[in-house]
Amino acid sequence: MQSDNPTAAILVIGDEILSGRTQDSNSHHLAGVLTSVGIDLREVRVVADDHDAIVAALRALDRTLGGAWDLVFTSGGIGPTHDDITADAVAAAFGVELRIDEDARAAMTSRWGALGVEVTPSRLRMARVPVGATLILNSVSAAPGFVIGRTHVMAGVPSVFRAMVEWLVPHLPSGRAPVSETIEVLRPESDVADDLTRVADAYPALSLGSYPFSGSQGLGTNLVVRGLDGDEVARAAADLRRALGMPA
Repeated sequence: MQSDNPTAAILVIGDEILSGRTQDSNSHHLAGVLTSVGIDLREVRVVADDHDAIVAALRALDRTLGGAWDLVFTSGGIGPTHDDITADAVAAAFGVELRIDEDARAAMTSRWGALGVEVTPSRLRMARVPVGATLILNSVSAAPGFVIGRTHVMAGVPSVFRAMVEWLVPHLPSGRAPVSETIEVLRPESDVADDLTRVADAYPALSLGSYPFSGSQGLGTNLVVRGLDGDEVARAAADLRRALGMPA
């Protein structure tokens, strides 16, 4: 699908994701949000809690650092424990110092004081921000994320991640959200492949995909036509229905 929309990547950070102990839901949630505001997600990458791996991934992804994409969103590794090293790695990738941000410290100590929570060095780790970064706030936790370059660093806890995304979206560049149409056929994918290919070749600006399923009525396939021009999507979907012997 041809597009002038901003491009994006998601970098999921955490040993617990790679080990299978924790299932990542953050990238799935963010993918839907980005699509809805016209940002084209092009890559999702998962790395361990490893300093060098995080630095290398950021350099490959963030256009500011010579990487491939306009925007990068990270999930995980900004908590209070020893293995929460994302902030350290991001600072290293951008070649800046990591310091306690005074606005973050004030917000966190105020919230903790109201809750009767002790301010400890471990908790204050979450106020460390690369020099030059701006904060990402959220309504769930006083601990912020941050933005530096084109990289948006957010928490791994799903409720906090979603709150950060909600706060962040109005501050992002946006594009044209795609339009899609789905055609369900009770035929296996192999039966519709040739027709789908012919229509896809006739509409190079669109994205056409097939997604097989198995249900109570047997094998079937969902055919999805997707693009930025709603009229062109409708024409392609009608052509595909005719090719399949269905009413257009």
